[in-house]
Amino acid sequence: MATSEQRRSEIVVGLVATPPDYPAQVVVRLAAELADRLAERVDADVLWTVREGWGEVAPRRDGGVDALLDDLAHRRAEAGWDVAICLTDLPLHIGRTPLVAHVSTRRRVAVVSLPALGLRQLRAVRAAVPDLVSRLLTDISDDRVPAAGWAPAELSGRISAIRRVVGEADAGELGYLAPRLIGRMRLLTGMVRANRPGRALLGLSNLLVGAFGTAAFALTTNTIWQMGDALGGLRLTVIMLLGLTALVTWLIVAHDLWEKPDRRTPAELARLFNAGTVLTLTLATTVSYLVLFTGTVLAAALLIDTSVLEQTLQRPVGFADYLVLAWIISSLATVGGTIGSGLEDEDTVRAAAYGYHPEPGGWQDQKDT
Repeated sequence: MATSEQRRSEIVVGLVATPPDYPAQVVVRLAAELADRLAERVDADVLWTVREGWGEVAPRRDGGVDALLDDLAHRRAEAGWDVAICLTDLPLHIGRTPLVAHVSTRRRVAVVSLPALGLRQLRAVRAAVPDLVSRLLTDISDDRVPAAGWAPAELSGRISAIRRVVGEADAGELGYLAPRLIGRMRLLTGMVRANRPGRALLGLSNLLVGAFGTAAFALTTNTIWQMGDALGGLRLTVIMLLGLTALVTWLIVAHDLWEKPDRRTPAELARLFNAGTVLTLTLATTVSYLVLFTGTVLAAALLIDTSVLEQTLQRPVGFADYLVLAWIISSLATVGGTIGSGLEDEDTVRAAAYGYHPEPGGWQDQKDT
């Protein structure tokens, strides 16, 4: 068995996360199974070795995909890997069309933009990375593996996020593009997925505490009961939307989460970063609102007897009246919670900004020995 293992050709594939935040989690999960997938999809007679690594915490933004490929090629040569694949959460594009992946034969590297894959990113990279490795080894004429039996354009049939291929294999550069309209929508949802809105939600603890305190006070004020009964559904909806908008705006302004275009951040990238931040905060604050609303409904049902509410409103009441009461109280408490949001830990809130990446911890490069 040992002699057989020694005779097998070894190919080392590097997986690099850039930046080492969310992409590092994907790299760790993919690396654990990539060798088996390469043996199944490319060549079972090769000894596949997968190395994990990370790129810059703050990757270059102004150079686009070429900057990532250059940095990755330097890392590959330095580590002695045969080929390298970079997984990044940067939204890459050619013109205004999202770029899903790029293969550079002359550099022996490829990059995959996780947000361009939409919501089901791990499933997509499981399908894409073995094919990208096969494509690279075929295009560099590595005789240790059989040539890929499919044309570069066929990858678009394997990965739903890919619509077409640009470039020529002979030139050593191939870009895999998403459809422009649907691709941009998928890109934005993928950015929210990569930005982990759950992390932002857990970080807004002071907001919820302040909002629940405001809601508890409002539950004891019968003037608010009458106000909720007098307002129609349209005005209650407007109040709710204004409260949520004020909260998101305050978080962005108070914690300086807005990306401004400059010489290192192109305008298109700044717009995408800001869209990702706004969508992430909107989702997190909406979930917070639903938690507050549910808690307020339960508190109102327990604390306010039906007879007391009927006496105040001077009419028979039902469960729908408790929902309306919780609706207006939650909307007003959200505005109160906005003040509490200014007390949040700066790093916790800044994690919701798409362009912000904290220093990594607890995840280390896999060094060659």
